[in-house]
Amino acid sequence: MEILRTCAELREWSRDERNDSGNTIGLVPTMGALHAGHASLIRASCESVGFTAVSIFVNPTQFGPSEDYARYPRAFDADCALAKAEGASVVFAPSVEEMYPTGSATFIEVEGLSGRLDGQSRPGHFRGVATVVAKLMIASEADRAFFGQKDAAQVAVLRRLAADLRVATEIVVCPIVRDADGLALSSRNVYLSPAERAQALALGRAIRNAEAQFAAGERRANVLIDTARTILAAEPDVRIDYVELVDWATLLPIASAEAGSLFAVAAWVGATRLIDNAVFL
Repeated sequence: MEILRTCAELREWSRDERNDSGNTIGLVPTMGALHAGHASLIRASCESVGFTAVSIFVNPTQFGPSEDYARYPRAFDADCALAKAEGASVVFAPSVEEMYPTGSATFIEVEGLSGRLDGQSRPGHFRGVATVVAKLMIASEADRAFFGQKDAAQVAVLRRLAADLRVATEIVVCPIVRDADGLALSSRNVYLSPAERAQALALGRAIRNAEAQFAAGERRANVLIDTARTILAAEPDVRIDYVELVDWATLLPIASAEAGSLFAVAAWVGATRLIDNAVFL
């Protein structure tokens, strides 16, 4: 498995593999600190395309000034070992200067969507996400890019970006991966103390309860949201950011749930912000 450092190297690799074999190229964008959720994305890519590039880049433009950019977990050697074990062809690990050359003045703003759900709590976050993912898709010329459903608001932003810019890369969404106790996997879970981790399980309980209510016939948004808020509020160190029922394409609130609706929660557990969601079936 190769480790590439520049966009030019990534583009050359992609074109060489496509020209030599006629195969398709997959991209798995990550910020590193890889876990079983990332592994599932790499496997999904390897199963559907000929060659897979995994990017490892802690993107500074998607962090706010008081967020955890400096302390975000970094484990490059372990990340490369996991990517290789799951079948990745290359790891793309650029510097900040490679992705944002001196004088960079071009950013992508997906209006409307970028200010909803996580975008409302983290101003500028989706501007940074949209910009870096567009750069990665351009550099890799990937046929498919793989993302986890846990970042459902991000998925909505990137789907809109791809549609609006007529990007050839297909956005592929893979299921949430959870630990045995039900906590959605996240690189930020390492921040949680044992006591906080136990309380963080309330997010998964709130999601499962909403799914059960929907399966039993409940469709009223206020009922689904109020029940989830009650579950979260029962934990002393959990501070709710949002509990929303939205249309997944627009991220706008809806009054009545239906198949395909997104039920999403975000909360701080101690000092750690976590997210979880379900798409009703």
